[in-house]
Amino acid sequence: MASVHESLYFNPMMTNGVVHANVFGIKDWVTPYKIAVLVLLNEMGRTGEAAVSLMERRRLNQLLLPLLQGPDITLTKLYKLIEESCPQLANSVQIRIKLMAEGELKDMEQFFDDLSDSFSGTEPEVHKTSVVGLFLRHMILAYSKLSFSQVFKLYTALQQYFQNGEKKTVEDADMELTNREEGERKMEKEELDVSIREEEVSCSGPLSQKQAEFFLSQQASLLKNDETKALPPASLQKELNNLLKFNPDFAEAHYLSYLNNLRVQDVFSSTHSLLHYFDRLILTGAESKSNGEEGYGRSLRYAALNLAALHCRFGHYQQAELALQEAIRIAQESNDHVCLQHCLSWLYVLGQKKSDSYVLLEHSVKKAVHFGLPRAFAGKTANKLMDALKDSDLLHWKHSLSELIDISIAQKTAIWRLYGRSTMALQQAQMLLSMNSLESVNAGVQQNNTESFAVALCHLAELHAEQGCFAAASEVLKHLKERFPPNSQHAQLWMLCDQKIQFDRAMHDGKYHLADSLVTGITALHSTEGVYRKAVVLQAQNQMTEAHKLLQKLLIHCQKMRNTEMVISVLLSVAELYLRSSSPTIALPVLLQALALSKEYRLQYLASETVLNLAFAQLILGIPEQALSLLHMAIEPILADGAVLDKGRAMFLLAKCQVASAASCDPPNKTEALEAAIENLNEAKNYFAKVDCKERIRDVVYFQARLYHTLGKTQERNRCAMLFRQLHQELPAHGVPLIDHL
Repeated sequence: MASVHESLYFNPMMTNGVVHANVFGIKDWVTPYKIAVLVLLNEMGRTGEAAVSLMERRRLNQLLLPLLQGPDITLTKLYKLIEESCPQLANSVQIRIKLMAEGELKDMEQFFDDLSDSFSGTEPEVHKTSVVGLFLRHMILAYSKLSFSQVFKLYTALQQYFQNGEKKTVEDADMELTNREEGERKMEKEELDVSIREEEVSCSGPLSQKQAEFFLSQQASLLKNDETKALPPASLQKELNNLLKFNPDFAEAHYLSYLNNLRVQDVFSSTHSLLHYFDRLILTGAESKSNGEEGYGRSLRYAALNLAALHCRFGHYQQAELALQEAIRIAQESNDHVCLQHCLSWLYVLGQKKSDSYVLLEHSVKKAVHFGLPRAFAGKTANKLMDALKDSDLLHWKHSLSELIDISIAQKTAIWRLYGRSTMALQQAQMLLSMNSLESVNAGVQQNNTESFAVALCHLAELHAEQGCFAAASEVLKHLKERFPPNSQHAQLWMLCDQKIQFDRAMHDGKYHLADSLVTGITALHSTEGVYRKAVVLQAQNQMTEAHKLLQKLLIHCQKMRNTEMVISVLLSVAELYLRSSSPTIALPVLLQALALSKEYRLQYLASETVLNLAFAQLILGIPEQALSLLHMAIEPILADGAVLDKGRAMFLLAKCQVASAASCDPPNKTEALEAAIENLNEAKNYFAKVDCKERIRDVVYFQARLYHTLGKTQERNRCAMLFRQLHQELPAHGVPLIDHL
């Protein structure tokens, strides 16, 4: 796209083909592309307001800033952009450039002489201090400084620029004629190929300072907000290498190279670029101040902090801890509280990844507790935690900190799910997705490709899957895959979410071999979750000894890592294993331990699930009345915010308790209790049908058939018996008495 090549020596920064190290010593120079932009500006000034509509002029004004700031593009692309805004003006620009390129050198000389007239008169066409005025003055000044040989080479480059554009136009016309029958598909492929070729040559020569800064800021913004619209990693790295070839000390280019290498998980190149960035930054900072807020002291501590984040991302936790300790030491010496807060955040992340980092983390958390900062895993109630988040949200909204607002809402979504309030979590996720960004970005760039939106969408997919809305969950995941491609930095979030949903569906359907094959993928993305799911599969396959060993190892690991939520889940799985092994007395202490943890940390949903298992244990022990009283405590939160499968389990257990309690009743009351149990079984069957859990539907219809037989309802009994037989032939028997399976 650029027309400044190394073979053209009219560039003021090039002497005998050698580029000076300080390539950005001059802000602008004349190129054939900029001559084409000057022609566009000149034609806009000459064209009267009546000839161009208000909407066309508005589109042209919006087009000007990217043309002035962006890198050079081909003439074909420039014509296309102008034509989309104002077809009439595009034709005039094309004629002017053709006359100049096919004419003589004096035509270009005369064109630059006439540009000065734009500032003359009492009401000039262009104000000198406007964006367009400054661009015109820079171009006139740069052109006046060129020698005759440089002017001649510029004109030769203009002719070549025009000929390349004409050649490309002819090729496009021929292709359209020969491939008319499959026009749309061919043209889309050709446009893609053209865009790649243009990007490959966009920085073939040195960019001006403004162009380089605009290019870097644009790509950095795209990587942050909408990675799919940024250049592909290979193309972007080629552009950056070309920039650094002309100016190796360009620190911002090194940092963008660091971000780009993170996209492809290149640990060596990303570390190399990060160190080079801070090396250059320290050199420039040392020239102004030896230390302090803007000196090399600030650069050093943030260099160590970024290095720690880099190592943590690639799993080098020991190196990350060393770098983080260095950042803390320098920040404490400089009394930089902002840097220390960042270090505290990374300490928490590192503490989750590396168990022996908790010693350092606990010392830091004492500071947070001293200032009264609440934490979800400190056992705070939801209202206190939300009040603290509300106070921080007020500051975020006051200062329009959109990124922090997004993070806060995503945190609330996760916290409500942690507390077991799925309705509130769903509301927060939808609020984040429907928000309009407060931060102004370039046109066509969405401010919703951040980690916060990925987290919210993953929660949304899981919440829909829990309610049996698998089609909606698939649509959300499809959208996630389009928005966050597999090579993007947040892709692992939806990958794990997708694997977990597939695993749950396979388990519901009784396809344990398929669920077992998914464990490998889950383990690769989240080791703890993968081990837990492996134990669940083993338990479902009646490999109780192997499942118990795995759960015990996982329990010790989670207690060491202080992963409270997973500890409770593992305890519930261990208790379920004991219950399925007809050992309720051994399960009771485990369930009470899980209940104590759930109550301590205010995890209401896990507490309700624990009470559900306690009620089942009491039913097995022969005290159904006590089980019913416990069940009434737990069933309301489950029916209000629980997953569909858990709702079905609760209703199934309620029916079992009703039947067991009715054994000692007189015949009229017994009949009434059995009919109520059948109604609850119908409701449980509907819940299980929503998630396609055939194994549990088989258990329900078996139980219904027994109850209908007791009530003497032969037709209903036969219908349920036939359905049971069909499901029993389709599914393998789990070998556990049906009454002992929750």
